[in-house]
Amino acid sequence: MKEINSKVASIEESIFSQMTSLANQHRAINLAQGFPNFEGPKFIRNALKEAVSKKAYGQYAPMPGISPLLQELKNHYRESYQLYYDEKSEITITNGATEAIMVSSLALLEPGDEVILFEPFYDSYPISAKLAGADIKVVTLREPDFKWNSQELRAAFSPKTKLVYFNNPNNPTGRVFTKEELNELLALAREFDAYILSDEVYEFLTYDNHHHIPIASLEGAKERTLTISSAGKTYGHTGLKVGWLAASPQITHACRMVHQFNVFSVNPMAQYAVAVGLQQNEKYIPQLRSTYEKKRDLLFNALKETPFTPIKPQGTYFILAKIPEAKISEGLNDLALCKQLITQSKVATIPPSAFYSKSQEGALFLRFCFAKDDATLEEAAKNLKSFF
Repeated sequence: MKEINSKVASIEESIFSQMTSLANQHRAINLAQGFPNFEGPKFIRNALKEAVSKKAYGQYAPMPGISPLLQELKNHYRESYQLYYDEKSEITITNGATEAIMVSSLALLEPGDEVILFEPFYDSYPISAKLAGADIKVVTLREPDFKWNSQELRAAFSPKTKLVYFNNPNNPTGRVFTKEELNELLALAREFDAYILSDEVYEFLTYDNHHHIPIASLEGAKERTLTISSAGKTYGHTGLKVGWLAASPQITHACRMVHQFNVFSVNPMAQYAVAVGLQQNEKYIPQLRSTYEKKRDLLFNALKETPFTPIKPQGTYFILAKIPEAKISEGLNDLALCKQLITQSKVATIPPSAFYSKSQEGALFLRFCFAKDDATLEEAAKNLKSFF
């Protein structure tokens, strides 16, 4: 038999699937994969029930998305960030943010183009770039504050740079980037005429008076920025798989041409539920932040009582914690320690080295998800303490 696509042949199962599978096998508490183990808001479930009764939502949705959701997203960007998108020509509903990332990559990139990744990165970025045939350059966000080095960033750009993958708030570091940092990145994108793919799925999960600023909201940025977000993290129903892509009409058209021959359209019932959810944001988002900030503090303080050294995140629902020197001295890297924690302490985490391709810093940390009910976090903390 002839061989399959060589690019696909080199792709491995994601680290999230690997760790969740191992957690299930050993009946471990899953602080690895980023999904809540408690119910999301009732208004989402009620809206789903309502959508089932609507005849129109039992058929294919329009390829760009259903009108109620497109309109609510237009309102959201205008009211929240003073960003003005035309719902008919500049917003597209996708099958989660991951499809939006892949669609954007295939629409923009060709062999010979270069892309820039900030590591640690969401593992979808390099795969999307690779499948599009682009060459990858990596810039490391250095611990403990996970900022980039300006000289390293500038050196990564070249006349071939076409796209920068940028995640803000950042998973897994928890960084919320400042306006000064955004302007620095934007200036380089302008200088080298590059696009910016801004993955903002954690836009509402910021803490301690840190505020998310969409890079597209900066002067002169919208025309070269693809803003991506989704509903799963915000509304605690990751199974909705409703994401969206907002960009200029020219970029949007190109992305839609890929989208139509990928999934074509997204579940209209789920789209309707997200439209209803967006209408609740004024009351709901403050409660969401408060809930997750308490969970963050619960796990952060618990980790401080172990030999781990946690870094308090400014956003997202993940904590990076430095592996104890004693474990490193034993020759344990992040992956080996993750497996040991699952089998011996029944707690599953993520080894961040999966999110690095240049620096070795990822092997010094573990990533913990605190999108769990308090009882689960407390039980996991107890297990972690008993490990040492």
